[in-house]
Amino acid sequence: MSDTYKALTRKYRPRTFEDIVSQEHVSSTLRNAIEQKRLNHAYLFSGPRGVGKTTMARVLARMINGIDDSVDGEALGSTLDIIEFDAASNNGVEDVHRVRDAVRVPPQKGIYKVFIIDEVHMLSKQAFNALLKTLEEPPSYVVFIFATTEPHKVLPTILSRCQRFDFRRIKVGEIVDRLRHICAAEGITIDDESLHVIATKADGALRDALSLMDQVIAFCGVDITHDALVRALNIVSQDTLFDIVEAIRTHDASRVLAILDALMLQGNDMQELLIALTETLRNLYMARDAKNLYLVEATDDTKRRLIAASKAFSEEDVLRMMHLVSEAQFKIRDAAQPRIQVELALLKLTSMPRAKGLSELMEALRAAPSMGSTPSPTPTPSVSKASAPSTPAAAPAAAPVQTPTESALFGAPAIKRPTNALRSVNLDEEPVLTSGKIEGGLALAAQPEAMPESEPQPDPEPEPLTELYLSDVRAAWSQYVEQVKKTCKMSISHSLIRSQPADLKGELLTVECDDEFTRNILHTNQRDLVACWKPVVGRMLSLEFTLNAARPKVAQEDPYSRFKKMQQDDPKLKLIVDVLGAELEY
Repeated sequence: MSDTYKALTRKYRPRTFEDIVSQEHVSSTLRNAIEQKRLNHAYLFSGPRGVGKTTMARVLARMINGIDDSVDGEALGSTLDIIEFDAASNNGVEDVHRVRDAVRVPPQKGIYKVFIIDEVHMLSKQAFNALLKTLEEPPSYVVFIFATTEPHKVLPTILSRCQRFDFRRIKVGEIVDRLRHICAAEGITIDDESLHVIATKADGALRDALSLMDQVIAFCGVDITHDALVRALNIVSQDTLFDIVEAIRTHDASRVLAILDALMLQGNDMQELLIALTETLRNLYMARDAKNLYLVEATDDTKRRLIAASKAFSEEDVLRMMHLVSEAQFKIRDAAQPRIQVELALLKLTSMPRAKGLSELMEALRAAPSMGSTPSPTPTPSVSKASAPSTPAAAPAAAPVQTPTESALFGAPAIKRPTNALRSVNLDEEPVLTSGKIEGGLALAAQPEAMPESEPQPDPEPEPLTELYLSDVRAAWSQYVEQVKKTCKMSISHSLIRSQPADLKGELLTVECDDEFTRNILHTNQRDLVACWKPVVGRMLSLEFTLNAARPKVAQEDPYSRFKKMQQDDPKLKLIVDVLGAELEY
């Protein structure tokens, strides 16, 4: 190796606007400004690291001063006409004073004197203020070029005096093309899959990609294979990621744990594994629709593998997997045992049921008897007319029939509802009595066939009490609440349950409420509540609603504790949370 070897980032630094990758919107604007002689006195270049901000500043300085391309970009800073200034290490007022002194000296060889200030956001507020007057009214031969990755930290008074250009992150395909060109110039053989790995790991920064390429060349030489590149960069290969996806598809927990153990022995970072797996799942989601494949930055072979793997999962499956892996990325940051968190996430992925099975479960739940419906009981054998008594006997009181409801399905006590013994229990279909058999429901064949159905009689009103006491009202309170349930909205009866009678003076009943919300509801519906007293005590009582000041304040239960309590009370909800890996969001 030669003693004058330069890293690829320095050797292949662009010297013209055409060499700069993916920043055509800036290059074309500056080129037109030079041709039309409309140069501004101050420019601000902002954007992510490694996308060409400082390089663009050097190219602009070279072009406006007519410096030949043979002069290296790093040598420009040693000239008297182009001065580079690092604000990260020179951010004080004294440093800016030296710049102001240099502004007074005109250019020696070129037309303009260019000041390139890198990381300008690192200047202190006092330094910015010291630069402000010079920046606002500089000599005609001075051009300031500021570069920063954090433009929001630059004072607005500085920003308002600059033309701002925002540099964009470089696409993976553009980085791959640039790397392929450099490898051809250097005589290096490398496959496209390896180039995509380097470009993806560079995260949009061409400088980072060239640094990674230097590292790989030092490890592999001029003949780079994919396996050697994976070892050199210590990354998770595409084959390993597809093996994990296959283990998830087949619910093979042992296989996925073995893959994780091998990665740990190789020294792979668990955070990097989760990041790579998240990106693979994201690409898997995109590959489900051919119209979205342009959003996947990968080789054609990888895209074909993604399309084949995506057929085993539904859209809901991939979204749930992405959610679990993303959640694990946050958990392992502060976890005392990150490996266990990663294992837990991978085991959840392998044990997770498919959305198709969950859809079938939901359909089964929807097909279950709804609230208030009753299953068709076993038909009772009919009794012939000959065996029936000549005179109708008094119908026995119908026993309450216990019907399964939605509450009973989920562990709550079933509701007992009385049924009319003269009617069919199956409300969806009228019973038909043919040939001594019952079809379509349950009927009492012991009753005469032609017996007319008696009309329901209204409940008789109670005899009005001659004198009403508070104890009488409290004894009838539950009956009063039931009457309200029949005639008013459910929210009103619920509010009454949380209230209680406190005082009775003549016909005025005072009701104490637990909170202002309950009091407002009852006060708004006062007219209906007054009328509900007559069927209960034989008269209407005037109502007055007050707050129970003596009742202690109950601490508000946080949503997380309520959610845990709901899981304890409802085993089916707990099963759904365990299977789906659901988390409470509030």
